[in-house]
Amino acid sequence: MPKLDIQISREDEAWPDEPSLLALSEHTLGAAADFLAAKEGQPFPEAATELSLVFTDDASIREINAEWRSQDKPTNVLSFPAFPLEPGKMPGPMLGDIIIARETVEREAVDLEKSFSDHLTHLLVHGFLHLFGYDHMEKGEAEKMEDLETRILAQLGLSDPYAGQDPIF
Repeated sequence: MPKLDIQISREDEAWPDEPSLLALSEHTLGAAADFLAAKEGQPFPEAATELSLVFTDDASIREINAEWRSQDKPTNVLSFPAFPLEPGKMPGPMLGDIIIARETVEREAVDLEKSFSDHLTHLLVHGFLHLFGYDHMEKGEAEKMEDLETRILAQLGLSDPYAGQDPIF
């Protein structure tokens, strides 16, 4: 099993407590890492790969989104790879950062008629895949990334988050 050293920062008190966030993150990202390692037939590094998760609010993620993506609005998840990776390659000792906004996750979960936990799990997988070089800016990339998300989520017992939708991009 790939070793992930997950560091959590809980910037909004309305998030679940840190032990709960860590347990969900370890379970979700451990499954995603196992899936990617098996899919690519490449082992993860022997030493643990470090990953930072920031659980924040809409105001904070809006500032980050404006600064780094020139989009002055909140978003659900942002990913910042420590180093660029080509899709299918394994990381070194540092993977990167994933930032998730609670209010957006809550609104989207209600709109999608999903539990908060299931939607958060999806966004953790989505952000994790971005750290591995996957993207959804073009249709082909979006289809590949969504297929990976769907397959990882299925291993976690969750349904296809894109069923009945056109690929995102």
